Amino acid sequence: MSTKELQQKIVDDMKLWQQIEDSAMSSTANVIKKTQNPLIKIVMEIIQRDSGMHRRVQQLIIDSFEKEAVGLSVDDLSAVWDLVEEHIRIEKMMVGNVERMLELLQGKKMVAVEYLLNYLKHDERKHDELLAALEKVKAGMYPYG
Repeated sequence: MSTKELQQKIVDDMKLWQQIEDSAMSSTANVIKKTQNPLIKIVMEIIQRDSGMHRRVQQLIIDSFEKEAVGLSVDDLSAVWDLVEEHIRIEKMMVGNVERMLELLQGKKMVAVEYLLNYLKHDERKHDELLAALEKVKAGMYPYG
């Protein structure tokens, strides 16, 4: 498969995936309309927002092939890296906080609160992983390497 064919396949797959994300957002909206339960509503809202963000990422991938390639320069990173490092520290604090709360709840049968705290822990760890991956990109770029 040529590079051009591969790029077109990725674009086609991203567009199909966007349609699936649209279905997911519609589906969660239907659940939100039908329930009055705050736990179910917030879970559906989380999924809906994540699907919306996935769609934006997919669009960036599409645009990088159809419009302008997405790049990242040393200057881009150096302009904000001190702030990114501060945010990495904040994310680690949040993960530590939620882990301490989960320890306090062990055996207390507060399943809904534990469920929500586990979601927060997972999401904060996801943020930490995103930033750690960005740090690896930075480490691989001259002059940071």
